[in-house]
Amino acid sequence: MKIFMTGGTGFVGTYLTRHLIAEGHEVTVLTPELNGTEMQTAGLSYLIGHPAHKGPWQEAVAGHGAIVNLAGASIFSRWTPEYKQVLRSSRMETTRNLVDALSAKGAEGVSFFSTSAVGYYGFHGDEELGESAPAGSDFLALLARDWEAEARRAAEKGARVIITRFGIVLGKSGGALGQMIPLYRKFLGGPLGSGRQWFSWVHIHDLARAFSFLLNRRDASGPFNLCAPHPVRNRELGMALGAALRRPSFLPAPGFMIRLILGEFGDVLLKGQRVVPRALLDAGFAFRYPRIEEALHEVLSP
Repeated sequence: MKIFMTGGTGFVGTYLTRHLIAEGHEVTVLTPELNGTEMQTAGLSYLIGHPAHKGPWQEAVAGHGAIVNLAGASIFSRWTPEYKQVLRSSRMETTRNLVDALSAKGAEGVSFFSTSAVGYYGFHGDEELGESAPAGSDFLALLARDWEAEARRAAEKGARVIITRFGIVLGKSGGALGQMIPLYRKFLGGPLGSGRQWFSWVHIHDLARAFSFLLNRRDASGPFNLCAPHPVRNRELGMALGAALRRPSFLPAPGFMIRLILGEFGDVLLKGQRVVPRALLDAGFAFRYPRIEEALHEVLSP
């Protein structure tokens, strides 16, 4: 199958592209520019264009059987009013342009994958959250809600819409662990705030396998939590990471300091969500890395 992807040069996109090509698919990655460091392999092509801006690139969308929308500015920053607008526009405009690129009559049979996040649910303490839980009321939850609504317009053109709500993605070449591991190796690792907040995560290999699984399940649609079935508290993550790296994990980062540095985004790190992948499990998907210890063992192995 030919797959059109936005955000394909990032941490998740690069891994997912490699995985899909290994399974025999062809991937077209939309990117604003090429700098010469991009992955080069058979089955992969690049198309120049900015997904948040309308342009000639939209004409190429119709020749693909699946669309994977991973584009969006990183949430890992201080949320000034200006940056909040960047977060919103990068997601809404990209998704709107992709849906608009679908032919009004030719989208029948197209699989439209649009990224969202477990932040959709807001903050619920220890409550276990599946896909039927309602959206929260904080900024990130409302952003995810509106982002998903924009993607669902693709169903009006006959596309099968799959909303993938990501947990924190763990992998070898970047992501959250890319920022955490150096601190632990310098003996500076530990819980954030109280350490009691839940951390919903997924190994990047299981995330890629879930995309393939849903691509092949033609009856699958709607929201799917892409996170492991065993979320952990923040301090449990720290202990598991410290044990894997043979480093202590007791140096806490005070909550007031995190809020002082990161502002509103600090609440995302200090509150979290206890999210489980009920829809994936009910559909028969089997995780290769369901528990944090085995996931970290693989990520940290040579």
